Amino acid sequence: MSEKLKVVIPMAGFGTRLRPHTWSKPKQLISVAGKAVIDHVLGMFSTLPDPQNIELVFVVGYLGEQMLPHMRENYPHLTVHYVEQEEMRGQSHAVYLTKEHLHGPLLIVFADTLIDTDLSFLQDEEAEAVIWVKPVPDPRRFGVTMVGEDSWVTRLIEKPKDMDNNLAVVGCYYFKRSEDLLTAIEEQMQRGIQLKSEFYLADAINLMLNRGMRMRVETVDVWLDAGTPNTLLETNAYLLAHGCDNTHEVEKRPGVVVVTPVYIHPQAQVESVIVGPNVSVGAGSCIKRSILSDSIIEENARVENAVLQKSWVGCHAQVQGRESIIDIGDHSAITLET
Repeated sequence: MSEKLKVVIPMAGFGTRLRPHTWSKPKQLISVAGKAVIDHVLGMFSTLPDPQNIELVFVVGYLGEQMLPHMRENYPHLTVHYVEQEEMRGQSHAVYLTKEHLHGPLLIVFADTLIDTDLSFLQDEEAEAVIWVKPVPDPRRFGVTMVGEDSWVTRLIEKPKDMDNNLAVVGCYYFKRSEDLLTAIEEQMQRGIQLKSEFYLADAINLMLNRGMRMRVETVDVWLDAGTPNTLLETNAYLLAHGCDNTHEVEKRPGVVVVTPVYIHPQAQVESVIVGPNVSVGAGSCIKRSILSDSIIEENARVENAVLQKSWVGCHAQVQGRESIIDIGDHSAITLET
């Protein structure tokens, strides 16, 4: 792949399912397993044939300006463009807003899902497009792909009524020619092909399939959701168990009992605690005389004299008290009854 790969990441949504945390930051900067969600997404691109030969295009919205300092600090070597989606008109509309940056090969990744995939095959990919899927027991709440006997995709269906096609679309797409997708989106918008006042990418892809585009599926085994508090805690647990655990560093701290897996940032202060399993603690946080399990403690939070499970404590938040399950946003404080 000699031409530079463009990677479009739509992230303009309000993240309403993750409030109160998304009142103060975009969901892509929420911490999970010691890193921001966007960091885990960008980590997937390390398997590209040439990870440096890419340009990122972020479609941002509410609080999107917070992405700039994060990318400058952590990815100064990458070229990043920012396009604002002021009106939520759907996935196709978001991609179309990036048209001035698109030519040649294109990868689209939606940033509220994380997948485990090896992208090295794109160097020799012969299909005109690739769509990533995962077999699921009940496909009726997902978008799914229909695949013909020749193994080429024939159609995408949003939330099918039957169980015949179980290959759920996970939110990652490759197009050999981004120009062809833009042409299809233009036709989609001109014809007003939308659902609930939004232009869905599946409809643009169906137009391309009708014109004979050869698209194949790439199956993944791991598909993680970072879109709700419960699924975010599940994703945190999975990532900790698959490469993000730093128990060997934490166990060296006096007064700390670890139930693996955990991630505790080197700049976090932990004293007289039992931590784990499935706990991540961000930089600058202070945890004292507490027991934590299945929880996320973000940067610069403070937890004292508490027993927390299945909880999420935002940046600069403060928690004191006894046993509870809590979800507290950034710069908040709560004292639990003893």
